[in-house]
Amino acid sequence: MSEESAQSFEAEHLWRAYLTTGEFEKERRQRRFLRWLPGSLRCKNCYAPFQGAGSTVVRIIYGKRPSNMNPLICNACEDFARAYLGGADVDLSLLFADVRGSTTIAESMGPMEFSRLIDRFYKIATNVMARSDALIDKIIGDQAAGIYVPGFAGKDHARRAIKAAKEILQATGHESPDGPWIPLGVGVHTGVAFVGSVGSQQGAVDITVLGDAPNTAARLSSIAAPGEILITEATYAAAGMSTGSLEKRIVELKGKREPLSIYVVKDYSSVP
Repeated sequence: MSEESAQSFEAEHLWRAYLTTGEFEKERRQRRFLRWLPGSLRCKNCYAPFQGAGSTVVRIIYGKRPSNMNPLICNACEDFARAYLGGADVDLSLLFADVRGSTTIAESMGPMEFSRLIDRFYKIATNVMARSDALIDKIIGDQAAGIYVPGFAGKDHARRAIKAAKEILQATGHESPDGPWIPLGVGVHTGVAFVGSVGSQQGAVDITVLGDAPNTAARLSSIAAPGEILITEATYAAAGMSTGSLEKRIVELKGKREPLSIYVVKDYSSVP
């Protein structure tokens, strides 16, 4: 085995362990000390405090700060990504929230007002995703996406993604008699995807998710009507939830060879 192949194999092994357990050996050793430091608002994985006296210690000595991918965990995942370029295929759930009719909305208001509206949406969506232990993958244009891997969201990642979708729509006013303050459609899908780092150790490194699973979730959000959560059969099966009287649709997604069977959630009370 060549040196390059050996490094790739090691990276894949470490990434799979990290994505399925949420930790690696270095972080496990640090946890024994960091949990005793005074402070509050701690990293869920290593217990590093982000506020209080202990936060100064972890910032100066360990270089720890809230992660860009989830402010409730530290930047260990980003440091890990730079040290081990590559990734692994893992079973996960994905949530994509898409602003419906954003072009029309933008035409009806000034650029600054529209930017404030989109920023408000981003803050709501990413806050819900962070609290439900997702890794924030993309915030592009009028769409936000969360990655629910077992190492952070647990084995119940599909159910957590569905619940987060409901909370995002509720927080944006989709149950209000006056209608939402921003119209969203949401897609949730469970499957196998590649999660890892792309880039170079000398340049920028990005942690992302690739494959058919994220494409499917993104396409679902793009065809969901305002207030709808479109959920694949794979997600409902993984969540162990009863479909009850949910509407079932057969949809054709751009780039997919075969039609896809999905469930439609409009009544949020059907999501526990």
